[in-house]
Amino acid sequence: MLANASVTTMLPVKDMARARSFYEGSLGLKPGNFKPDGKFEYAVGGTTLALFPKPEGTKAEHTAISFRVADIAASVAELKRAGVVFEDYDLPGFKTVEHVCVLGSEKAAWFKDTEGNYLCLHEDLP
Repeated sequence: MLANASVTTMLPVKDMARARSFYEGSLGLKPGNFKPDGKFEYAVGGTTLALFPKPEGTKAEHTAISFRVADIAASVAELKRAGVVFEDYDLPGFKTVEHVCVLGSEKAAWFKDTEGNYLCLHEDLP
């Protein structure tokens, strides 16, 4: 029933101006549409990312959105030049090297947006 429906990822933000500055300035997303209900939308790779105002922010400890990239090392380097700070982990069975962790069939790297949402880059492995 929903196989052909478009998908919108919704991310809560405390400060819309600060969040937009990060998504547009640091991540390079092109400004989209402001909605009457306070949401701001971006078109991202055939999907929609919507930031919505939530005064208390988010409490999620999981990845809210992951961007598939062709070359994770190059993408990490480019985002670091734009001021993005990546998370590093050193846990049993889960360790990042130069911010990247190999997880089964993909490589992944995590960072937080200005509002505390966990975002991820991932590269599929052959």
